Amino acid sequence: MTEKLTGADPARIGGHRLLARLGAGGMGVVYLGRAGSGELAAVKVILPEYADQPEFRARFRREVAAARRVDSPWAVPVTGADPDASAPWLATAFVPGPSLAEAVAMCGPLPPRAMRVLGRMLARALTAVHDAGLVHRDVKPGNVLLAVDGPRLIDFGIARAPEETALTSADMVVGTPGFLAPEQAQAQPASPASDVFALGCLLSYAATGRLPFGTGAVDALLYRTVHDEPDLDGVPDDTRALLERCLAKDPAARPTAREMDEALAEETPADTADWLPDTVVRLIADRSAALLALPDIEETALDATTDGEPTEVPAQAPRPSDRRRFLLLGGAALLAAGGGTALWAAQRDDGTAPTASSRARRWILGVQADLTGPQKTVGQAQERGIRLAVEQFNSRTGKPFTLTLKTADDQGDATRAVKVARALAADRDLLAVIGSTGDETTGASLDSYDAELVPQLTASSAQSVYGVSEPRHFLQAVPGYTGLPSTAAYSLYTQGARRVGVLVDRDGGIPAWQLGHTMFQNLGVLKIAGEPRVAPRLADNLAPVVAEMVAQRPDGFVYTGTPARAAAVARALAQTDFDGLRSLGYPAARPEFLSDAGAAAEGWQIFAPYIDPSAAPVRAFATAYRKRYGSPPPYWAAEAYDVARMIIARLTGTGGRPSRTKLYDLLAKGTYKGLVRTYAFDKENRWLTSNEIFRYEVKGGRYSYAGKVSF
Repeated sequence: MTEKLTGADPARIGGHRLLARLGAGGMGVVYLGRAGSGELAAVKVILPEYADQPEFRARFRREVAAARRVDSPWAVPVTGADPDASAPWLATAFVPGPSLAEAVAMCGPLPPRAMRVLGRMLARALTAVHDAGLVHRDVKPGNVLLAVDGPRLIDFGIARAPEETALTSADMVVGTPGFLAPEQAQAQPASPASDVFALGCLLSYAATGRLPFGTGAVDALLYRTVHDEPDLDGVPDDTRALLERCLAKDPAARPTAREMDEALAEETPADTADWLPDTVVRLIADRSAALLALPDIEETALDATTDGEPTEVPAQAPRPSDRRRFLLLGGAALLAAGGGTALWAAQRDDGTAPTASSRARRWILGVQADLTGPQKTVGQAQERGIRLAVEQFNSRTGKPFTLTLKTADDQGDATRAVKVARALAADRDLLAVIGSTGDETTGASLDSYDAELVPQLTASSAQSVYGVSEPRHFLQAVPGYTGLPSTAAYSLYTQGARRVGVLVDRDGGIPAWQLGHTMFQNLGVLKIAGEPRVAPRLADNLAPVVAEMVAQRPDGFVYTGTPARAAAVARALAQTDFDGLRSLGYPAARPEFLSDAGAAAEGWQIFAPYIDPSAAPVRAFATAYRKRYGSPPPYWAAEAYDVARMIIARLTGTGGRPSRTKLYDLLAKGTYKGLVRTYAFDKENRWLTSNEIFRYEVKGGRYSYAGKVSF
C-alpha cells in the first residue's frame, strides 16, 4: 500500500518523478516513482545520515551490483541506480501485487498446485542468483511479491558472494529468524544450500500458513531450527519428501536450487493467473486498482527550488489523467487475467471533506475480540470497558462528533480473525480498532489492518513477535512478555531472593517461553543466581523436575506454563521442604489453578499487567461499570477502557477528522496518562516504554491484590 509524499520528500530521483511512499526502513525510504517512459518503479533511497558512512555506502553499492548480476524473469530487475550519488538510490521494476506473507495472512495457505508453481519459479530465481556467484541470504515471504504471471524475488540488500568479507561482526546472525538455516543460526557462513533451506521454510509456510520451526523469541526460534525437526503437517504428500530434504540440518544433504526446479516438475504459467486462487488474484487486482486512487502529485520541498532555481516537471512526463489511464489499462489486464475478478478504485482516507453528493462520514471505533470462544471472559470484559468509554464520550454536551462502536467476534479462532479483521478494515469510516484478545488472533489480524493503514491497538496480547510480518500501524498497549519480567525480577530481588529456580513449561507455548526465558535473563542482570529448567510439552509428570530443582537449595521458584500443570507443580513443591518465594506466570493464573492446587496455591505470587478492578486508581471506573452493567468489572476491563479513552483523546484533539496514518502517528508519538498506567511507545518497536505491573498473592483461596510494582 502507498502513503502520500511528505513536504520533506524529494520531487524526483534519478529521472524518476516520485508519486508516493511505499515504505520506510532503518536505512532508507522506498518510493513509487515514474520514469520518463511512463514505467513505474520502486525507488530505494538511502537516508542522508547513512549515505555519509562509508560502510553503509559500500553495502548499498554491493546490493546494486548483486541485483544487476541476477538474470531471471522471477527476480525483480534493476532499472537504474547511482550508488555514488549524494543520496544513493536504486530503482527496480514495480510489482503492484502483495507479498507472499500478506497473501497467506489475508487469503490463507496456497493450494497444492499454486505452492508447487511458486516453488519451481523461485527455485529458478535462486538458480540465477547462485549461477551469478551470489547467496541471497534472506529468502522469506516478505521478499516474494506475487503477480498474475508469477512471483518475483526481491531485496538483494544482504546478498553477496560466499567468499566476500562481511561488513558485520563475525558472530552476527544475518537474515530473518524462522528462515535461517542451522548454519546461519550458528553464525556460520551462508551458502547456496542456506538459500535452499530458506526456500523450504517458505514453501512450508505457503502450504500451511505456519513456520516449520514455530514463532516466538528469537533465541528459542534459532534453537529449534538447529535442534528440532520441522513441523510439516499439512504439506501436500507429493512435496513433503522434497521439503524434508530442503530442511536437512546438513547443508550437503539438501538439493540444489536447480534440482528443486526439476523435482517440482510443475508447468509454469504462460502470462496467466490460473496458478493462483481467485482470492489472491482479487488481492493483486485490488492493489493495482488502488493505484488509481493516488492523489495528484503535490508540491514537495524540492519542487519549489533546486539550489535556489525553480524546478519544472519534465515535458515528457504524463499528465495525471495520462497516468490514471495508464494504470487503468494495467488494472484491466489484471481483470482479464483473473477470469472475472472485480476491479475497484480504492477510496482514500485522507481526511478531506466529503463532497456535497456524498454522505456524511461516520466516526467509527472498531473492537475485535473473543466474545464467545475460549477467552470470552477477557474479551467480553474488554468490549464492555470500551463500550462504556464510548458511551461516556457520546453523552458529553458540545462533543465535536458522535463516535460509533463496531464490534466483531473472532471467537478466539485465527482463521475467523482474518475474516472479521478484513471486514472491519474494509469500512472506510473505521478510524482505529482495539483488539484482538489473544496472541494468535492478534497476530492473524495484523496484515488485514496494516494493509488498510488502520491503527490497531491491543490491550491484552503481549507477544513480542507475530509471524513473519512487521506491522507498521500496530501498538501494543500492554507490557510484553519480554518486558514484564524485568519488573517481576526486581520485585523478587527486593523481597530477598538471591537464588531462583525457573521452570519453563513448553506446554504453555510462546507466553511461557518468553516470560520464563526473559525472567532468567533479568535475574542475571540483578546478580541473582538462576537455575533454569525446561519441561517438554509431552512430559506427564513434573514432580521429579521440581524435586531436582529444590535440591539446588533456591530461595525462589518461578513457573511459567499452563493452569493445570501449574497446579501440579504447586502440589509437588508443597511436598518438599521448600519455603521460599513462589511466582507464577500470569497466563497460568486463572481460577482453575486455585481450584486444582487447593491449599498448595497459598502464597504464590503473580505479576500481571492488569490492575485489580477494585484498586483506588480505577474506583470511579468500577462504579460506572457496575452502574452500567449491574456487576463489578472483571480483570482487563479497565485496561481496554483506558485504551479507548486514549484514542478518543487523540481524535478530539486534532481539530477535524484525521486520516488513519495521522491518527496512528498521534497515538504512537504521544503520551497519555490513563487510569491504569501512562501510555507512551518507543520509536523503534512501538512497545510501551514503561513496565508498570501489578502484584497479587494467593491468600485464602483467592488472588489478593498487593499493589503496583514499578522498576
